[in-house]
Amino acid sequence: MVLTHTTTHTYSHPFPTVTLAYFLRYYSPRLNPFAAHVLSTDTISSHVDPVTQRLHTTRIHLKKSRMPKAVYKLLPSSMTSGGGGPNGEKASYVLETSIVDIKEGWMKTESRNLNYAGVLSVVEQQQFHVPAGADRLTSNETGVTTSVVFKSRLGEKIRGKIGEARDDGWFSGIIGGWGAQGIQRSIESIASTKTQDQLGKSRDGMRLVLERIRNTGVMGVLETLRSEREAHHV
Repeated sequence: MVLTHTTTHTYSHPFPTVTLAYFLRYYSPRLNPFAAHVLSTDTISSHVDPVTQRLHTTRIHLKKSRMPKAVYKLLPSSMTSGGGGPNGEKASYVLETSIVDIKEGWMKTESRNLNYAGVLSVVEQQQFHVPAGADRLTSNETGVTTSVVFKSRLGEKIRGKIGEARDDGWFSGIIGGWGAQGIQRSIESIASTKTQDQLGKSRDGMRLVLERIRNTGVMGVLETLRSEREAHHV
C-alpha cells in the first residue's frame, strides 16, 4: 500500500534567500524553535558540478522520532527497540539530498527515514522554484511543491512471522482482527494525518528563518549561529 500527500506553498521571499533558509533551518532552536526535535545535522558531501554549476549536497539529520505513538502501540518491542537519541528517546536518522540550480532558479530536495523503514517508509520530495513567468533575478516570491509518500510493509512482515509462529498469540490476533492490508492502511493513514500537522510547522519554521534573514541580514543570522556554537563549547 502507498499513500501520497501533496501540498503547494508560496514564500514571499526571493529564491536565493529561501534556499539559504532551507539549509539553515535545522542549525539552531534560537533561529528556528520549530526544529527543536532535530538533535544533530551533519554534511556528508557537497560539491558544485563543473558542467552544470549545480550544487549537490547530502546531509544526515538525527531527529527525535515523529512516528506517531498510535503506530508504536501496534508494534511489538522487538520492532521498536534501539534507535535512541542522546537522552534515550526514540530517534531516527533522516537522509537528505538536494540539488540547487541558482541560475535557472530551482532546487529539488529529497528526505527519507533510515530507521523503521521496514515499518513505515516516509519519502518527502520538495521542488522550490521561481514562479512561472517571473524574473528569477527580481522576483520576491518562491513557490514550493511538497510531496510525501508513505509506504508500510508491516503487514507482510507480520504475516511472515505468523507463518513461522506455532501459536495464536499477538501476531495472529492482530492479523485476525485487521488483516495485513488493514494494518498497512492504518499505519499510513495515521502517519499522513501527523505529517499534515508537521508540514505546517515546517513552513512556520522556514518563515521564521526567512524573517530573521530579512530583519538582521545574512551576516546577522550567521553571527547568531556562531555565538550559539561558541556558547555550547564553553
